[in-house]
Amino acid sequence: MEVGRKLLNSVDKCVDEALEGLVRSNASLVLLRGHRVVLRSDLENIRGKVALLSGGGSGHEPAHAGYIGMGMLSGAVAGAVFASPPPGSILAAIQALWRRGASGVLLVVKNYTGDRLNFGIAAEQARSQGIQVDMVIVADDCAFTQPSKAGRRGLCGTVLVHKLAGALAEEGCPLDTIVARVNEAIKNIGTLGVSLSPCSVPGCLPSFQLPLGEMEMGLGIHGEPGIWRSKVASANEVVKTMISHMTDSYNKSHLPLKSGDSVVLSVNNLGALSCLEIAVVTKAAVHFLEEHGVLIVRVMSGSFMTSLEMAGMSLTLLKVDEEILRQFDAKTTAPAWPNLSTVSVSGKNLFMEPVEKSAAPADKGNEGSLVSSIRLVLESVCRILLQYQDELNALDRAAGDGDCGNTHARAANAIQEWLSISSIPVNAGQLLANLALLVQERMGGSSGALYSLFLSAAVPHLAESCDGTAWAKALHAGTEAMKRYGGAEVGDRTMLDALCPAVEELKKLSTAPPGGHMDILQAAVDKADLGAESTCNLTARAGRASYIASEHLTQPDPGATAIAIILKAILNALKGDRERSKS
Repeated sequence: MEVGRKLLNSVDKCVDEALEGLVRSNASLVLLRGHRVVLRSDLENIRGKVALLSGGGSGHEPAHAGYIGMGMLSGAVAGAVFASPPPGSILAAIQALWRRGASGVLLVVKNYTGDRLNFGIAAEQARSQGIQVDMVIVADDCAFTQPSKAGRRGLCGTVLVHKLAGALAEEGCPLDTIVARVNEAIKNIGTLGVSLSPCSVPGCLPSFQLPLGEMEMGLGIHGEPGIWRSKVASANEVVKTMISHMTDSYNKSHLPLKSGDSVVLSVNNLGALSCLEIAVVTKAAVHFLEEHGVLIVRVMSGSFMTSLEMAGMSLTLLKVDEEILRQFDAKTTAPAWPNLSTVSVSGKNLFMEPVEKSAAPADKGNEGSLVSSIRLVLESVCRILLQYQDELNALDRAAGDGDCGNTHARAANAIQEWLSISSIPVNAGQLLANLALLVQERMGGSSGALYSLFLSAAVPHLAESCDGTAWAKALHAGTEAMKRYGGAEVGDRTMLDALCPAVEELKKLSTAPPGGHMDILQAAVDKADLGAESTCNLTARAGRASYIASEHLTQPDPGATAIAIILKAILNALKGDRERSKS
């Protein structure tokens, strides 16, 4: 029976292969032959210092082997997936560290019965051999309001303990001092998890069933269910519920937290949440804590102690003073430890102000005939784009995502709105700059970017003059920019197939005789029409249409069609304006 899909070679060998993969990709790590034990490859550097050893079931990667390095763990022992490692491997790791000159070995153990028993057995056997060894138990779970005799579970707060203990060991503190300081720090750590899905051990069914639209609150890291279920809520609501439960004095597992306290916040991905979701949760947690007067000095956001493919996260809070924060910030070479800033999160500026836009040159003669002509042209373009919205969408459904008409309609609406509230610049360069910004911000899609490129590249050539020569240079610069940044050429079945032939014709404006501009514009419109029609027989080599088989592309390209109707609208508006001026 198929019970799940995982990208593995073997259920039985997956842990060994994963450990080998980790060690092969990190020169600072080495495997202890015959055991699922990862050690620092530079154990000579722990001589005379306390060595740190942790571990537990696999499936929580990067915990714990990812935290091996100077300033953190000296080694980690891995069990099978979600299973405590055997005492023999733990003892072998302790012996390897001791024989390399460690002054003592500290075991950092999560509060699960199997881990306590197996690490305890190994510790007693090591002591009987004269090895200086001690153990700290991490129990940071805030889920249970009335904890059982087994106590609070060890969760992601364990990773923070690795960091604090590792900093003390690197400084040369003796074993008993490290144990005392770490046990005090553990009292100031709280964690709570939530998940939108269960996980499944390789070769097994999911650990529990969770109906669609529900979430499990207060669950552990081994797939065990939580303490209650509820409907999936927003990130803000989930974070509020979690932190409120974690810090509620009614809860005997709570973390005492009050306004003015300083904390390190860890937002831990349990395996399958997207980076986007984790970032949203991080923002929500920071905002909620700051609203309640808590000073957030550091934030860790990422995957630190996972639960295979569980789509969930946990929040960990560590109350700190200056000494704890110094240990937290101490340097480490552990590959999975994030490279954090040492600047307090609370109190820093969240935003930087953008560069102020330079004031547009003062317009002269805004009521003149030129401004009137520009308005007529823009209004004509907007009308025709809105009129052809459905037709462009229909053309795009065969070649893309069916929104070409909607995209151009957004541009038309934006220009209409701008015309209703703004003065039209007389300067052609300023006009195109304004239009470029409008389509960039309001049009969207690749079309918006391409139009903005075209207009922006044309602007410098019209800053000082708007005669035929200037327009010819401007239009050429615009098409060249579209080619350069968009990667398409004429013949690729894009808007360029209509635009480039038209612009080639419009370049004749630089040598046009007096009164010959309209004839050139008419010829450009004709060339655009022919170019758009020619796309029926072209193979798409750029844009979304390039992913679609040629036999399905039998109608004109929507972008090329849009160019043709825009140029036609400009021509018709100018013709009408000329007729009105004659009468």
